Amino acid sequence: MAEFPEGTPCWVDAMFTDVEGAKSFYAAVLGWTFGESSSEYGNYTQAYSDGKAVAAVVPPMPGQEGASQWCLYFSSPDAAATAGKIKAAGGEVLMEPMQVGAFGTMAIAKEPGGAVFGVWQPGEHKGFEKPASEVGAYAWAEVFTRDAAKTDGFLPQVFPYGEQQMEAGENPEMPGMDFKVFNLGGPENVVLGRMKMGDEFPPEIPSYVQVYFGVPDCDAAVAKTQELGGMLHFGPMDSPFGRFAAVTDPQGAAFAVIDMSTTVGEMPTFA
Repeated sequence: MAEFPEGTPCWVDAMFTDVEGAKSFYAAVLGWTFGESSSEYGNYTQAYSDGKAVAAVVPPMPGQEGASQWCLYFSSPDAAATAGKIKAAGGEVLMEPMQVGAFGTMAIAKEPGGAVFGVWQPGEHKGFEKPASEVGAYAWAEVFTRDAAKTDGFLPQVFPYGEQQMEAGENPEMPGMDFKVFNLGGPENVVLGRMKMGDEFPPEIPSYVQVYFGVPDCDAAVAKTQELGGMLHFGPMDSPFGRFAAVTDPQGAAFAVIDMSTTVGEMPTFA
């Protein structure tokens, strides 16, 4: 499998106090199956969709217990060099680059707006095995930030991104929305979104990275989420990209589901 270009989202994982509960939830909502846990690596357990690796779950390490959250990793040819760029651009490295056996090297960081993300330098483990356009796979991600200027200034210093701002008034359902996308190699290869958090977000919610997973039916995924003890926070809403909703699982990890086969409206204009 080809490696992901630098700056491309390439993997997601999350820590759960109740790993078995998380496995049952995501099996029901996203159709995932799970491999054997790796005791050598803290019982890290990969999730699969149609036999292809799409994510992982793991119990928290001692001292890291807290609210569960999904962590998105960006591909890097040199995690140490990327960590250096993160610091130089005003970010914070929460976990210095650490080699994970033959699988690769990881680091965890925080951008100046406050959102936490990961860096992955691949070894044997390249990242997602299922394309983002397919059901059950990672589909998309957006950095939700309260300080868009800091986030916008940071990301292109760390990764080789071009950027495009969505023109004002493009979304009548969300007037005044400040949304930007980042691309690699040109506007035809958009890899990440950035949303400025407004007053509609309670002040206690910090900046975060919203990860989207593909589903065949957004409304059914939301119903199953709520049935199993999760919560609906936004949507379902139709868009030119698909019908989507933002939810949290029963352990508090936020994510979004999107049915990319159900699209409504014209694509927005980016400048």
